[in-house]
Amino acid sequence: MKKFEQAVVAITGASSGIGAAIAYALSKQNARLALSDINGDALNAVKAECLSLGAAGVIVETLDVADSAAVYQWADNVFSHFGQVNVVINNAGVSLTGCVEETSDQDFQWLMNINFWGVVYGSKAFLPYLKRSEWGHIVNVSSLFGLIAIPNQSAYNAAKFAVKGFSESLRMELEIEKASVSVSCVHPGGVKTNIANSGRLGRVVGRQSSHDEMKKEFNQKLARTTPDQAAAIILKGIEHKTPRILVGVDAKIGDVIQRISPSGYQKLISRVMG
Repeated sequence: MKKFEQAVVAITGASSGIGAAIAYALSKQNARLALSDINGDALNAVKAECLSLGAAGVIVETLDVADSAAVYQWADNVFSHFGQVNVVINNAGVSLTGCVEETSDQDFQWLMNINFWGVVYGSKAFLPYLKRSEWGHIVNVSSLFGLIAIPNQSAYNAAKFAVKGFSESLRMELEIEKASVSVSCVHPGGVKTNIANSGRLGRVVGRQSSHDEMKKEFNQKLARTTPDQAAAIILKGIEHKTPRILVGVDAKIGDVIQRISPSGYQKLISRVMG
C-alpha cells in the first residue's frame, strides 16, 4: 500500500506552485485532498486536474488563511467530509520586498498575517483531528530566508524565521506527548513559482534595480527548482518524518553557511548587495 493511498491531505495555497504540485503528486497516489486558496477559480482548475490524475476525492475551499475563524471552520469541514485528516500542509504565502524604514506597518502586518499566522492557525485548527488519526503530519513551509537573513526582506525573514521556531517547538511538544503526529519545517530555496511576480514591492537599499528587473533576476537566476521537484522532496520528507526539509541546492548551502558562520555570512551578503 502506498504511503498516501486514501490518506486525507489538506493543503493551503494549492492553486499554483508548490501547493498545486504536491496536490498533483498525491493524486497519482490515490490520496484524498482538501485544497484551499484565496484564488477560487484557479483552485477549481487544480481540482479537475487532480481528479483526472487519480485522486480518490477532492474538496476545495476559497480561503484567506489570515482569517482565523475561516481556517478553523475549514478544518471542521474537512474532518466532517472525510472523517479523518492525516496531513496538513501550510503552504500559502506572499512576498514583500522593501527596506525596513519605508515598509508600512500595514504591509508588514499583511505579510505576517498570511505567512506566519496562517501557519499557526492551520496547525492549531487541524491538530486535534490529526491526533485522532492513526498517523498525522504537519508540514509548515518556511524558506531559505527562514535560515539566513537578506536585506530588503525584513518582513519575509521575520515570518519565515518565526515559522521555523514555531514548528520546531511544536514538534518537540508532540514528541514529549508521544503523539502520533510529527512536524516538518520546509525550507525551499528558489522555486519557479509566481510568488515573486505577485508580491508587493517597495524601495530597497543597496544595489538598485527596477521592480521588473528584480522579478526577472529571481525567475531567471535564482529560481532553479521546479514545483514538481519541490513536491517530490517534501513528500519524501513526510514519509521519513524529516524535521527540516531542505528544497534545492541553494537551501542546502544556506543551511551550511548559517551553521558555520551564523553572523559572518551577513558581512558577505552586505558586500555583495551594497
